[in-house]
Amino acid sequence: MNVKITRNAAKVIKKAMEQEGNAELKLRVFITHAHGDHAHYGMDLDKPKENDVIVPTDKEIDVILDPNQPLLDGVKIDYLYFPEEGFVITNPSQGNHGDH
Repeated sequence: MNVKITRNAAKVIKKAMEQEGNAELKLRVFITHAHGDHAHYGMDLDKPKENDVIVPTDKEIDVILDPNQPLLDGVKIDYLYFPEEGFVITNPSQGNHGDH
């Protein structure tokens, strides 16, 4: 499985992971809603569970994924400042380039 994190997203995620009480947590990406050939994604800090896969990234952030969810393979996490500030998770490898 593969995950891409942009530089902007990595800065914000690392800041959250450095907060007190988060030292043992990793970034979990999950599907909040799936329909047809694409999904809507969410994320949180969490501890890995028994069947999870931990995917290392080039930004030194390990990401927890459910290996039984093929729409998670290839997700891209970005952080935008315009038009609204916040995270955007897409999966270009699955044809998902943004929410509709």
